[in-house]
Amino acid sequence: MAKPAKKRAKKQTKKATGKPMSKAQIVSHLAERVGSSRKSATQFFEVLHDLAVKEAKGGAGKFVIPGIGRIVKAHRKARMGRNPQTGEAIKLKARTVVRMRPAKAMKDGVLKGNGWPD
Repeated sequence: MAKPAKKRAKKQTKKATGKPMSKAQIVSHLAERVGSSRKSATQFFEVLHDLAVKEAKGGAGKFVIPGIGRIVKAHRKARMGRNPQTGEAIKLKARTVVRMRPAKAMKDGVLKGNGWPD
């Protein structure tokens, strides 16, 4: 008879729920950490959104949030694609898309688990 394999106990440091934070949760967290009201934190998000859209649409097509990343307007060339149901080759038009490129500090914080200092 073969011996049963030993089960190793998994070390869990933080239980992940698998769901990203909602806007309301982010606003509440920011308001609590900064010591302001939820209303002012919500206004901050709205102003940041409007500024990002305005800057990304305009001239250079870029908006940078230092330490977090860059929002870039990019152009995709026309190309040939396939209809997944029929397998027929189809021509896809050129289009403009929005991309988010993470900053080096964000990559290092997420991949190495350090994050920003508290």
